[in-house]
Amino acid sequence: MADFWGDVLLREYARKSKQRVVVTGGAGFLGSHLCERLVGEGHQVTCLDNFQTGRRENVSDLLASGRFELIEHDIVTPFGSRIPRFDQIYNLACPASPPHYQADPVNTALICSHGTYNCLQAAKRNGARFFQASTSEIYGDPDVHPQPEKYHGNVNPVGPRSCYDEGKRFAETLVTDFGQRHGVATRIARIFNTYGPRMQPDDGRVVSNFIVQALLGRDITIYGSGEQTRSFCFVSDLVDGFVRLMAAEVDVLAPVNLGNPAEITVGELARIIVGIVGSRSKVVYRPLPVDDPRRRRPDIERAQSVLGWSPTVELLTGLRETIAYFDGQLRRNDLPRIDASWSVSRRVGADAVRFAGSLS
Repeated sequence: MADFWGDVLLREYARKSKQRVVVTGGAGFLGSHLCERLVGEGHQVTCLDNFQTGRRENVSDLLASGRFELIEHDIVTPFGSRIPRFDQIYNLACPASPPHYQADPVNTALICSHGTYNCLQAAKRNGARFFQASTSEIYGDPDVHPQPEKYHGNVNPVGPRSCYDEGKRFAETLVTDFGQRHGVATRIARIFNTYGPRMQPDDGRVVSNFIVQALLGRDITIYGSGEQTRSFCFVSDLVDGFVRLMAAEVDVLAPVNLGNPAEITVGELARIIVGIVGSRSKVVYRPLPVDDPRRRRPDIERAQSVLGWSPTVELLTGLRETIAYFDGQLRRNDLPRIDASWSVSRRVGADAVRFAGSLS
């Protein structure tokens, strides 16, 4: 029943309340899907991105709507006069995969601190509602499983992942205190592992790594024993959680976990992806990175009870759509190291029919 009323209230909110919305990091993986959802609901959307990890092509199709504007801007720099007035701001700007946030750890920390502060200041000036994209990484390598919002985490403050893990923890503190002190309505979502189309092939995340390696016929690289677990949420489900959390009229000052509680080992994920692709890839094992969490699974009771939200996309369905996306990207880029026999576009006969069917 909570799901039903959550759906009703969300549709009513979208129908009655066309908003002027800013999405920072809006050309990235999650941001572009959020922009697409908001524009589709009729909102006027301004996307801010410095293109450190975002890509213009992720949002270029939205420009024709007349309700979308793309501005190149780094949130570490205060907002200027180019940014139009807005009613809501979603702060998604931050590199979120280890290779990207570790490439410049100082800048990552500044994005989480100075960047978040600049977004909050802009929200205050505009009287806007503020959404902070936090992360399950604030739980670190957890001693509590699954992870509820009340768990305070087990995080190394001086390790190779600390710029992101501790940066996001600090950002949650800043958002909470700023909102209470200045009367800004704030929302904090703790995002668990998410996957789907528009992930970058070089982002170092386990889903994109395995898919690209399988499509290229390369070895599947598992770090550690493969017994560590993750819980994977398809991007459309996550974005639905974003919109519900922003629209919630009840008091949601505390962070809310958003993720899929269906837990799977990394080794099993590799086997599933190899099976869907039909790849000849072999699994190889490498040492586990420092501070890599052993288990990850969200407790989503708060999201279910407050937002009427639960993920609906099954893992196999989401993986097939994601594999189809990466296959298309690899073919269009015509990378010289591609094993073309593993590209669906080069398959012929019954094999092509079986493979295409597996992606539908």
